[in-house]
Amino acid sequence: MPKATIDDVAKLAGLSIKTVSRVVNREPNVREQTREKVEKAIARLNYRPNKAAQNLASHHSHLIVLIYDDPSAYEIPSAGFIIRMQEGALRACRMANYELLIHPCRYRGKNVVAELNAMIEQVRPDGIVLAAPLSNVRRVVQTIEATGTPLVRVSPGKTNGNPLYVATNDREISSEMTRYLASLGHRRIAFIKGHPGHKAVGSRYQGYLDGLEQSGLEVCDELIAKGDNSVRSGEAAALELLKRRDLPTAIFAANDDMAAGVMRVADRLGIKVPDQLSVAGCDDIALAQQIYPTLTTINQPLSQMAEAAVLMLIESQRKKKKPDSPTVVPGTLKVRESTAARED
Repeated sequence: MPKATIDDVAKLAGLSIKTVSRVVNREPNVREQTREKVEKAIARLNYRPNKAAQNLASHHSHLIVLIYDDPSAYEIPSAGFIIRMQEGALRACRMANYELLIHPCRYRGKNVVAELNAMIEQVRPDGIVLAAPLSNVRRVVQTIEATGTPLVRVSPGKTNGNPLYVATNDREISSEMTRYLASLGHRRIAFIKGHPGHKAVGSRYQGYLDGLEQSGLEVCDELIAKGDNSVRSGEAAALELLKRRDLPTAIFAANDDMAAGVMRVADRLGIKVPDQLSVAGCDDIALAQQIYPTLTTINQPLSQMAEAAVLMLIESQRKKKKPDSPTVVPGTLKVRESTAARED
């Protein structure tokens, strides 16, 4: 049986080829009755549009690119962050009949501008989703904007002139975590900062300060340590905090990797978690449920954030206008075994 064509669909539906094309390409301002006629004819004929021809005719690639920091650049790569973003982006692309291209990018490299320009020139995407921390790297943002490619950033920390972004409530939810630790009776709550280049992670420190104030606790400089988001930096910060004369009873790390480093050091020092020390992190990566005791953390809704970013791009293509932004997807506390009430 010969493959059905758009002419066959138009003939069966009793409509023009142009009208059928508008329905197939999901263009706006098509009457619902007309759309139903075309969809019934498509189903009856088992018509499958030629994707390449569609793209050529519409001047759209129907392709979204997800650009993220290359995990291989890190000492201990964490794939969970990327996998969750890919899941959300793929879900949105499939719903809208788009394709997704993933592009790891070593933004610290001297050739990053040439790399991004070459990629965009080659694939000509309809839009780009830029993940943190690249979403706050000015030269990366400016390089993409200079090509005229629509861009939505995820967790950028600052707008840097680009108003389209999707974020989570890092500051508010970190304040909630701090208040939760205080509600367990902890009065000496330490905090391990993340990499200073990750602006969204910096919001978690501000949330920690808010939580202390809201709990009626003083800020103590000796309870604040610096990290760089790695397990090793969490270990170094824990050694600094746990060798003080007046020990913290709880440590809140700006990400789960550093929190895991705290738990490793506590084990080496013979400090029981959570009996003697409560530990909390942020991100809810797979490791959080794999270590023992399981880690109390903040679930960062990466999948939903990536999905929202892709839908924002697709909406802007179809409606020919800028969508509402920013979109804030709230995080949630995940209370597990690594935190407990303070027993004095």
